[in-house]
Amino acid sequence: MHPLVRTARTTGLLYLGLAIAGGLGFLLVRSQLFAADDPAATLANLVERETLARAGVAFELFVVVTQALAAAWFYRLFRTADSFAAAGIAAFGLVNAVAILASAAMLATALEVALEPMGDTAATVQLLYLVSANLWGVGALFFGLWLIPMGWCVLRSGWMPRALGWVLIAGGVAYLLSAFVRYLVPGAEGVVDALALPATVGEVWMVGYLLVRGVGARAREETPAATPAAV
Repeated sequence: MHPLVRTARTTGLLYLGLAIAGGLGFLLVRSQLFAADDPAATLANLVERETLARAGVAFELFVVVTQALAAAWFYRLFRTADSFAAAGIAAFGLVNAVAILASAAMLATALEVALEPMGDTAATVQLLYLVSANLWGVGALFFGLWLIPMGWCVLRSGWMPRALGWVLIAGGVAYLLSAFVRYLVPGAEGVVDALALPATVGEVWMVGYLLVRGVGARAREETPAATPAAV
């Protein structure tokens, strides 16, 4: 297998792991534990479903690991195409990882407080979950930012469909806007969700292309298997 294809498929696997961990942790587990308008219910859920709560922390830690590694592997993949943009993918991806690491710490602290009560336990647990959710909310800035140089690398390299590059850039810009809309326009959840759709399309397309094709034939022709840059 050509080294560039191997790098691309490793990147795709890491990106897929990131998507799965994020979906299971943030969308599935959190929704079963966090009651937005009922701190007492959130506390009861953590105490009664401790194993699920611990799984939620583990999923967020897995997001951190896969996000950090995916950022590094995207840099490895695209550095010969555009080193500045590739470094941007890595940098923005690592900031993502730090934001989710802080969120995981909030969830772990909430569980610890729930199991060993102190002060107004329900209010403390609810506050920690709200901070965790808002770390994801403000983190949308960097979820969007890392897609823009990713799309640019696709366009500059010519290794993947140009349409994919433009979808990634558009998705990144829309994701950036969604972070501002979330906090400037209360109750506009529908708009926030709509703005996230282009990014979702671009990410799914990118993961699928990396796993199935890796890179196009042009990349394999331009980068001989023996060159150090490809390896």
